[in-house]
Amino acid sequence: MGALINEANSTRLHDRSLKIIAKSLFRELKENGYDNRQIVNLSTELLSLVTTELRDTNQGVTAS
Repeated sequence: MGALINEANSTRLHDRSLKIIAKSLFRELKENGYDNRQIVNLSTELLSLVTTELRDTNQGVTAS
């Protein structure tokens, strides 16, 4: 039971950290002259990279 609580707390801390990083990155991009369209393009590229990695991982699992 304790391990599950620690894992849940760790997940919440990671989620909170990611929100802080996202806000910081957004602020940095805006301060450096990037417009909303460019920030959306960056977000799209990040999602594409994650999607590709997930697809490759899933194909590796099904190929085994």
